[in-house]
Amino acid sequence: MNITCLISVYAKANPAHLSEALESIYGQTRKPDEIVLIEDGPLTDELYETINAFDADPLVVELTAEDDAESIQEALELAQRDARREGDAAAPKLIIGRFATNVLLGRALAAGVHLSSGPLIARMDADDISYSHRFATQLEYLESHEDVDVLGSAIEEFDEEGNVRIKRIPTGESLYAYAKYRCPVNHMTVMMRKEAVLAAGNYHHYPGLEDYELWSRALAKGVAFDNLEEPLVRARLGTNFYDRRGGTDYGKRYMALRRQQRKDGLLSASEYLKARIATAIMVYSPAGLRRFIYTILRRERS
Repeated sequence: MNITCLISVYAKANPAHLSEALESIYGQTRKPDEIVLIEDGPLTDELYETINAFDADPLVVELTAEDDAESIQEALELAQRDARREGDAAAPKLIIGRFATNVLLGRALAAGVHLSSGPLIARMDADDISYSHRFATQLEYLESHEDVDVLGSAIEEFDEEGNVRIKRIPTGESLYAYAKYRCPVNHMTVMMRKEAVLAAGNYHHYPGLEDYELWSRALAKGVAFDNLEEPLVRARLGTNFYDRRGGTDYGKRYMALRRQQRKDGLLSASEYLKARIATAIMVYSPAGLRRFIYTILRRERS
């Protein structure tokens, strides 16, 4: 089965980190058939240079925030007609979805799904590193488990100070109980079936919770999930990780997600109450306390 690797990058990304991320994708033992790189608004010269170092002649598709599945397909076909690609036929094809303005991650990834041609989409963040056997391992699993639609794995978290921790998420039936309260897969490790993602409604604009919101809709529609216990991605833990998971706006979106989970039947009345209390404690706590809570939760899954 063909694999598309889907990455989104924006102006504040670190060029060196992006280079490491792309190097890990191009160095896979089972290379993706294409890489869909979404440029979420204008990038810096250094980021453009980093991308050009991997493919100086990508297929560029111009996008707008108003595009839907049909217009994205039309833009892709137009770009393909105008393209004159040369180079290493064994290398993955690089498709760049270029937004003129920053549309944020949910919209960027939704467009990336529509640009993907393969039945399998592997997510990747612009500052993480995939182990070289990641795609081969996930592909083998999905080919032998046709009932699984979304497959994640453990991650090896690391920071600039050299701290390393393995973060695991439950597998099998335990995953579904876990998903009631927390995100059921590590987003940057996911390999998923495109048809299942589209059946669930694709990514939405839901800042900070784009993945958990999608997975909640997918679970409500019967999409099957699983995780591999082996770490397949080295995930960079940024200094603002804890700050981004708190505040009034983030809290409002998280509470709205809890209400939707209850409406969709993912949470019973008692589970809904428990989830709201836990969410409130997490997102409205001071940043220092939130960091402590996340550290404890991550230690539980290590």
